[in-house]
Parts: sequence; structure tokens; C-alpha cells
Amino acid sequence: MTENIYSIPALSQAKAWLESLRLRTLPLACASILTGSALAWWQNSFSFPIAILALLTTILLQILSNLANDYGDALKGSDTPARIGPLRGMQKGVITAPQMRIALGITVMLTMMSGIMLVLYACRSLSDMLGFIVLGALAIVAAIAYTVGKKPYGYLGLGDISVLLFFGWLGVAGSYYLQAHSLPPALFLPATACGLLSVAVLNVNNMRDIESDRQHGKYTLAVRLGALNARRYHAVLLAGSLLCLSLFALVTHQGISGWLFMLAVPLLLSQVRFIFRQTTATAMCPMLGRTVKAALLVNVLFSLGLILP
Repeated sequence: MTENIYSIPALSQAKAWLESLRLRTLPLACASILTGSALAWWQNSFSFPIAILALLTTILLQILSNLANDYGDALKGSDTPARIGPLRGMQKGVITAPQMRIALGITVMLTMMSGIMLVLYACRSLSDMLGFIVLGALAIVAAIAYTVGKKPYGYLGLGDISVLLFFGWLGVAGSYYLQAHSLPPALFLPATACGLLSVAVLNVNNMRDIESDRQHGKYTLAVRLGALNARRYHAVLLAGSLLCLSLFALVTHQGISGWLFMLAVPLLLSQVRFIFRQTTATAMCPMLGRTVKAALLVNVLFSLGLILP
């Protein structure tokens, strides 16, 4: 009998669900709340309960997105054993579609409960309350619609702008506003930087899957740009994040501690050199984890710079 080169090892239900939850993505999802809360601290407006509720809601939204991603890609056949990236529970046949739909429903309910608690605790006016309820509903829809539905926007190359919006502008500015109840224009510089770093993580993921996605009609921005331009785009994302943080430090007259994020520059430069030298899709596998760590490091250093006296 011919051996199947794409044979999939046996997987327990518990491990399958842990893989589908993608717990390693959660710290990066929390980076926007960390940055927004550090900015609130900097303005003497930090609220621990609001920050915790915002973190919980963000974590649940990320889990919802991860589960929906697995569900949508499995139904559309985008994730196959030939794919370079890791397969999840549904692709391995351990989790069924009805089970995943139940998990999605439960996660939506938990996300709504956490979001409502956050809004009720943090908002001071009816207009703010209604505004954040609408934004929360949009975030839930966006988390699901990335790969689920007849025309998921992740398959149209719109995932990058969604990540910038929700992991950058809404995450940072929203968590700041809920604590400080103001929205200074300079705030959108670190919010944009945080979003660009998250987009860089998505771009590495898409560069890894570029051939598989193209074959299955998933036209991510990396597929549309092509391998070389996707690498150029990645360099622009990293440089743009540093530029935004530098402009913020300048316009807000930050001291030396406000420039701590520059300590991550050598790491980002090494990443750019790596992706231009290593042109194969498989080379992007270790780079994905490194990009997540680099993005976290930049956000943590920036936040420390705001908190330190």
C-alpha cells in the first residue's frame, strides 16, 4: 500500500480545541489594550477594572475570530494537508462542523456579555454607550465574516485593513477613551503603529500560505501583491510603525524613556533582511512567531516608556 505523504497524526478532542483556540495569538490581540491603557496611565486616567474588562472582551473576540477562521477555511477547503501552515481540529476531522457552530455561538454570547459589562461600567453617557455597542457588534461580525459566508472579506484581500482598524485604531483609541473619556488626535499615531505591527503578523502568515491560498481562491493582499511586493509591503509596515511612534514621541515631547521602543529596531531590521533573503514559503513558518514577539516587544517597550517616570 502506498503511504500517504499527507497523513495526519491522531489528535485528542482536548488538544484539537486548544489548537483551534490558537492561544499564542492572544498576547498580540491584547497589545492594543496594553497600549491604550498605558496611554491612559500617562494621562492620569487609568482604570484597572476597565482595562481588565477590555482585555477580557478582546481575548474573547480573538478566540471568536480564530474559531470562525477554522470553520470558514475548513468549509471552503482552503486548509488541506498539503498546506505549509499547521492544520486545526476541523481540518483533521476531530471537530465536526456542528460542534464548531456551537462553540461559535457560545463564544459570541460570552463576548457580548463581557462587552456589555464593559460598556455599562465605563460609559458615562447614552451616546457613548450606544456607540460602543455598535462598535462591539461590528467587531463580532468582522471576526466571523473574515472567512465565513458567501463572500468573506479575508478572501478578497481586505483582512489587512480590518486588522488595522480593530487591532489598532479601535483597540488602542477605544480602550483609551473608555478610561480617559477624551480622544486627542495624537493618540492615533500609536494606535496606527499598533495596528501596523498586527498587520505585519497577518502578512507573514499570508506570505507563508501564498501558494495554497492562491490555489483555493483566497486572494489575500499577499496573493494580490505577489511574493516580492508582499515582502516590500512588510518592510513598509514595520517602518511605518516606528515612524508613527517616533512622531508621537516628538509631538508630545517625550523624554528618553518615551523612546524605549527604539531598542526593538535591530530586531525589526533583522526580520526585514531575513524575509528578503529567504524567499520560500516554508521559511515564513519560524518568522511568524518571531514577528509576533517583535510586535509585542515594540508595544511593551512603548508602554513602559509611558509608564516610567
